[in-house]
Amino acid sequence: MATFSFINLSSGSAYFFMESVTTSSFYTANSPTNAIGTYSSFTGSGGLVTSSYIFGVVLPEGSSSFVFTPTVSITTGSVYFRGTGNLTATITV
Repeated sequence: MATFSFINLSSGSAYFFMESVTTSSFYTANSPTNAIGTYSSFTGSGGLVTSSYIFGVVLPEGSSSFVFTPTVSITTGSVYFRGTGNLTATITV
């Protein structure tokens, strides 16, 4: 279980993504399915989009958070995080 907490200092929405690392430009049957799990306890955030390999969430101005409980153990180096906008992200495991 991990709590994702954000502060969006942009005037407007910002976006945050967690993506499984792949060795090619697309996901295959051997790619880790790190984004499968339960998403809960949303506060302020919304617009969640998921697949087996990636999730993205819309972050409104100000503070927001949610909890992600993955179905599989996520190994070190198998995901990367990406954000757009003027935001801070804190991930608590």
